[in-house]
Amino acid sequence: MCGRVDIHTPPSQLARLLEVQLAAGVNPDGRPSWNVPPARGIPAITERHARTDSGEKSEDYERVLDVLRWGLVPHWAKDPRTGYKMINARAETVTKKPAYRSAFANHRCLVVVDGFFEWQVPDPNSPKRKVPFYFRRADGQPITFAGLYETWWDKTRSEEPDPETMLRTCTIITTNAGADMVDVHDRMPVLIEHADFDRWLDPDQHDTEALSKLLLPAPKGTLVRHPVDKAVNSPRNDGPMIIQQATVDDDDDE
Repeated sequence: MCGRVDIHTPPSQLARLLEVQLAAGVNPDGRPSWNVPPARGIPAITERHARTDSGEKSEDYERVLDVLRWGLVPHWAKDPRTGYKMINARAETVTKKPAYRSAFANHRCLVVVDGFFEWQVPDPNSPKRKVPFYFRRADGQPITFAGLYETWWDKTRSEEPDPETMLRTCTIITTNAGADMVDVHDRMPVLIEHADFDRWLDPDQHDTEALSKLLLPAPKGTLVRHPVDKAVNSPRNDGPMIIQQATVDDDDDE
């Protein structure tokens, strides 16, 4: 699974690098964090109808970088706390599970991060003794994960979207680990490369069988990694030191 990410690059810089617009209301400077847990806001690119000068929907589409809460809340959910259990969606079942299948067909996004963390269990006989690793792209570019998003509001209060309770949330799709990941963990997030952005984000693309072909492990050499200090285990710890390389102490037990 993917349960902790690094997002320290400002949203305005991410938008420039990925050639998208910054959504209205997003702080251009963001809130830098090197240790972001679920239930926090994370950058995500969506494609949607542009607006005319009068505010009406246009037939044209635009790509925007917005900030969505991490943990998908399906539009039919009765309680927004549902999202706490839905930070990842498995590629193998994303077209089948009610929580994800509608979003997979209609509401795909790209979750944008600088890096992410995963924990290795060196000794199966000591499963609680874990070594945290930090992963980033080998080419230094932002990572763009395959994601899904939904908009939720309290239907008991209003049949129409209610600004007071409206939530925009997202999840990250995971698949079997690729060569860069497999000796740390058996799962990894799905990375969408720039050449596939159009296909993944196209709001008129509803062919889930074709889209599923993008949900593959990243090719060898896409990611690089290094061990980090166990301070990352608590989201209360934050700062650039969180992603600095640490020396793994074989005698250090958790």
